[in-house]
Amino acid sequence: MSRKKKNGKTKTRAEPTSFLCSPAAYDILCGTGYTKLSHNPEIMAAVNKIADLISSMTIHLMANTENGDTRIQNGLSRKVDITPNRYTTRKTFMAAVVRTLLLEGDGNSVVLPLTEQGLLSDLVPVPASAVSFARDGFGYRIMIQGIPYEPQDVLHFVINPDSGFYWKGSGYRACLKEVADNLKQAAITKKGFMESKWKPSMIVKVDGLTEEFSNKEGRSRLLEQYVESSRAGEPWMLPAEQFEVIEVRPLSLNDIAISDSIKMDKKTVAAILDVPSFVVGEGEYKESEWNHFVNTRLRPICQAIEQELTKKLLISQDWYFRFNLRSLYAYDIKTLSEVGANLYTRGIMTGNEVRDWTGQSPKEGLDELVILENYIPQGMIGDQKKLNGGDGSNA
Repeated sequence: MSRKKKNGKTKTRAEPTSFLCSPAAYDILCGTGYTKLSHNPEIMAAVNKIADLISSMTIHLMANTENGDTRIQNGLSRKVDITPNRYTTRKTFMAAVVRTLLLEGDGNSVVLPLTEQGLLSDLVPVPASAVSFARDGFGYRIMIQGIPYEPQDVLHFVINPDSGFYWKGSGYRACLKEVADNLKQAAITKKGFMESKWKPSMIVKVDGLTEEFSNKEGRSRLLEQYVESSRAGEPWMLPAEQFEVIEVRPLSLNDIAISDSIKMDKKTVAAILDVPSFVVGEGEYKESEWNHFVNTRLRPICQAIEQELTKKLLISQDWYFRFNLRSLYAYDIKTLSEVGANLYTRGIMTGNEVRDWTGQSPKEGLDELVILENYIPQGMIGDQKKLNGGDGSNA
């Protein structure tokens, strides 16, 4: 504090203080240290969405037959689809595999199969920290807690093959690290601004009045006497020669472009992980964008898992594993019903298969295909009349 003399009176003046430049603000506004990707909410929202969707799908054991592919239901199909591990369900197991692929494993996820009397007993996901890869000529070995395994003895799921080692995956950590740091810094800065006490909406300049300003009680009496009012909207009555009111517009998050920066970083996360931007909280849901995400992002990951399960767990060359990817596409009930009804009337699906599509229980008498000779669906009657020389009207 400094003191001045004016008109024979001592005046107390507060030194200018800036919160943003103060040492106390540094720790609040400046985040330091390593940022784990698993601590970033936007990245985890995207990864968790991918893991949740893939782990929610049923895994079918399929067989190639002369009349097309059919689903097999036996002990092996139940093991992989329901209880791949004695301590978890398929959903928990598969979510761990996918999360490791996308984050900790850098494009690699290793699962150790255990057998009892020649039968599959457990599929054990191995933490990425316990796995390393040793090059062996053109091939490699997998080290699990220092114990070497041949690739055919474990399940090694891979995405984004490395340019130098085609058998090894590459993840997103290098690409996402800077974005994660930016988002962390933006969150810290925003928190610092929101918690700062240096946000006066106005400043009242007072000339002299040393005694009143010398303590907190005196300043409170001045506010009570001149500024505070008993009724909402009542004007203040201030002596013009003693008071000057200055309106202050505090710096906002928009002023320092934090909001724009956060939007850009969220969209970058979405682009790197190839998820719709609305998954990380930016933009609005679109059905077409969602279906594109399922087809171009989830499908390749599912195929990598399907092929590794088929290659390592199945002996029969006619069998294979397949995710029920169709369950993830976004359909409205009207479209689903119309397509199902059309397939039913054309003899492609049974009535109960259509009912299953729309989430209804089966009924007796709907397990046979509809086969009608010379049957013309109602929607094609007009086209049929045109072929016969008519005007195409239904009248």
